[in-house]
Amino acid sequence: MHPRLKEILAHKRSEVENLRRRGLPADGRKGSSPVRDFKKAISARDRIGLIGEIKFASPSVGVIRKRTDPCAIGRMYEENGVSAISLLTDRRFFGGDLNDLPRLKVAVSVPLLRKDFIVDEIQVRESFLYGADAILLIARILSKEELKELIAVSNAFGLTPLTEIHDRDDLEKAVDCGAEMIGINNRDLDTFEVSLQTTLDLAPLIPKECIKVSESGISGKEEIGLLRSVGMQAVLVGTSIMKSEGMMTQLRELACACNQAGERDDRS
Repeated sequence: MHPRLKEILAHKRSEVENLRRRGLPADGRKGSSPVRDFKKAISARDRIGLIGEIKFASPSVGVIRKRTDPCAIGRMYEENGVSAISLLTDRRFFGGDLNDLPRLKVAVSVPLLRKDFIVDEIQVRESFLYGADAILLIARILSKEELKELIAVSNAFGLTPLTEIHDRDDLEKAVDCGAEMIGINNRDLDTFEVSLQTTLDLAPLIPKECIKVSESGISGKEEIGLLRSVGMQAVLVGTSIMKSEGMMTQLRELACACNQAGERDDRS
C-alpha cells in the first residue's frame, strides 16, 4: 500500500473517532430528499452510463482545479448528459466538503455518489443523512468482514454500494461479500499508476449479473468504445473533465461517445 494511502486511512479513522464522539445530525435526512436510483441511472441498456466526478485535488495529481461552487459544476454536468455525479467529500486530501452534498442534491436531479474512504458503519449512516444515493466502498482497504457489513448496511439504508476493485483478490472479496455493482479502478493504489489494461484484464472475470463500472484514466471516445467492448456498463470520469479548460465541450464529447457506444450495441 502506498505510504500516502496509509496516511489517508490513518487520518480517516481519526475522523471516524471524532464523528462517534460528536454524533450524527439528529434532524434526519437533510432536505428529506428520497434516495434516487443510482443503479438504474447508470445501467440503461441504450448507452454507457457517464458518472461525472467533482474533484478539486488528489494526492497523485495535486490541485486539479481551483475550488469553485460544486452546485454550478453539478448543474453543468447534468445539462450536458451525465447519468450520475460523484462527489469527493474528503477535505484534507481531495479538497472536498461533505456539506456540499445536501446542497448538490437540491441543485441537480441525477443520483449522487459519495466518494470517500468509507471504513465504518457510521459513515454509511452519515452518507444517508447528508443526501447520498450511493457510496464507494474500496475492497482493498477493508477486510472481508468489514466489506460484507458495509454492503449490508448500505442496502438497509437504500443506498447503492459501488464496490471498487483493482485486482483478482479484490474481485474475489467483492463477489464473496455480495457486491452487485463493481467498479474497476484503473489506478493502482500501491503505485498510483493508471492503466486501462486493468479493466481489460478483470472485466471478463466479473459475474454477468453484476453492474460493471470502469474508473480512472478515461478521457475520450476511443477509451469509452474500448471499455464498452469488454462489457463496461458505465464509466466514472473526473480528472480529465475537471482539469479541462473547456469543461462543457469535454462533457459533451464524453456524453456523445457514451450514447454512440450504446447505439452500436443496439445495431449489433
